Amino acid sequence: MTDEISNIEMQEGGRRFYPQPRLCQFCTDRTAVIDYKKPEHLRRFITEDGKIRPRRQTGTCAKHQRELARAIKRARHLALLHFSGQMPE
Repeated sequence: MTDEISNIEMQEGGRRFYPQPRLCQFCTDRTAVIDYKKPEHLRRFITEDGKIRPRRQTGTCAKHQRELARAIKRARHLALLHFSGQMPE
């Protein structure tokens, strides 16, 4: 088994992919607040299509991801954010 892995590693350049653990920026920085009234801050967590980015892309923990989703949905409801991507200029 290890011979098979080492052969595959050598064929692919000899490197293995080890993802670095992401730290939640809201857990590390206690002063950062998730607020629906700050749409410029929430835009970082939305794709170009207007979808909410998943945890594996943003690196947030489950607790803060739920708060982010709730804040984004509230901002959309109050027309602070568009439902479909970027706001027109």
